[in-house]
Amino acid sequence: MTLTIAERHLQDLGITEPEEIDLEAIAFDAGAQLRYRPLDGCEARIIGRDNQAIITVNSRGSDRRKRYSVAHELGHWHHHRGKCLVCRVEETRPQTALSPERVADGYAADLLMPWYLFKPRARQQPKFNFAAVTALADMFDTSLTATAIRLVESEHTPSLVVCHGQSGRRWFARSPSVPDRWFPRDTLDTESYAFDILFGTAQDDTQPHKIGADAWFDRWDAEKYELTEQSIRIRASEILTLIQITDTRMLD
Repeated sequence: MTLTIAERHLQDLGITEPEEIDLEAIAFDAGAQLRYRPLDGCEARIIGRDNQAIITVNSRGSDRRKRYSVAHELGHWHHHRGKCLVCRVEETRPQTALSPERVADGYAADLLMPWYLFKPRARQQPKFNFAAVTALADMFDTSLTATAIRLVESEHTPSLVVCHGQSGRRWFARSPSVPDRWFPRDTLDTESYAFDILFGTAQDDTQPHKIGADAWFDRWDAEKYELTEQSIRIRASEILTLIQITDTRMLD
């Protein structure tokens, strides 16, 4: 396995277990001092000169939100030192592959959930569902959103994770094995279980449900296939859905 920059740094520090990923110590090693203050308009910011930096993190965020913010800013410190950036710390993937935010997000994911630790633990999860996401999030002290993306990208199961708000799809990520032609609909189909959770009175799905693929993909051949979906509410007007590709013909 080829290690990323963040993973090499972790191995140089002798980190062999998720609970050993101490971001304050990692930041100190990188010459960055952490401060926690109330911030408006952003979750974190970094100011640096030469080999020293100060990372200020929004003290109002959850502990896991703060961890991701620190890791994201460390990504900027490594990759974009000396550049002036307006930082958007989100636990998603910007679509522009080379954008500074996507680079920093990738570094954060590698730092918090390095593949050499994440993949073996992901393979121990017997099923692809939010129970597995929760278990991994607890192991790595990361949010459900960031962990769901990592699990999908780990190729545990051919799958997608999709986020919807009441105005439509906000973002999605897919496993490397899922062809690009399977691009999720902008708006939720009224037949989907996710629709009732976001717009109705349904509670979070406790387990995946079988449904026709045409409820999620607007393609002429989608009606030939079935898949599973499981959705949970992550904010008052936002849900996260795991889509598992169960028909291998969709991967051809």
